[in-house]
Amino acid sequence: MTVSLVPFVASGTLVAAGVALLLERSLVRLLVGVILLGNGVNLLIVLAGGPAGEPPILGVSPRERMADPLPQAMVLTSLVITLGVTAFLLAMVHRSWQLTGGDEVQDDTEDRRVRLRARRGELARSVLARREAYRNLVRQQRAELARLDAARRERERRDAEEASEEASKEGGSERAARLRAEFARREREQAAREREIRRRLRRRRRQARAEMREAIRQDRERQARAQDPELEGDD
Repeated sequence: MTVSLVPFVASGTLVAAGVALLLERSLVRLLVGVILLGNGVNLLIVLAGGPAGEPPILGVSPRERMADPLPQAMVLTSLVITLGVTAFLLAMVHRSWQLTGGDEVQDDTEDRRVRLRARRGELARSVLARREAYRNLVRQQRAELARLDAARRERERRDAEEASEEASKEGGSERAARLRAEFARREREQAAREREIRRRLRRRRRQARAEMREAIRQDRERQARAQDPELEGDD
């Protein structure tokens, strides 16, 4: 027996077109996709039943020339199911046209709420993380300032001890005056370095606060765009 490939190609084309239409958001295209898919499957079932034969009725047709009744029963069942699904989709299309004036499938409101809650949680976690990073930066800067202050006091103490020892050993007023001038110069240099360090720390704090505010503003803008019904589906 020779089997033609044309019915198989037609069945595959109908099934492929039906699946492609089922992936659309339009209910009318969804309806057409269900119909095409059902017809393609029915054609495939008929082809699986073998060659054509006489009606499978006992006493009317010989057994060897009867057609297989199982594919015919399956096709009949498939037709009934396809008819029911088609009627249901037609009712949905009509109701959607009455309510929204179109047949596009809208996003589920509860899904949007879930996404918004997840984004709010991400925004809160991002803000907390940035605040914690800013607090860590402030603690590090304060520790650095405390270390510099302690080092300055220790250096001043050592310089004062050395100056007093040298002045007591030499006993000269000129030497003591020179040491006091040197000590004052070192203090001024140290104060200038500390002022520069404090300025850098203040700039870093301002930059960190500006980055945190900018990140919070961007997260809020994204959340506002997600809540805007005119931008539905736009993430």
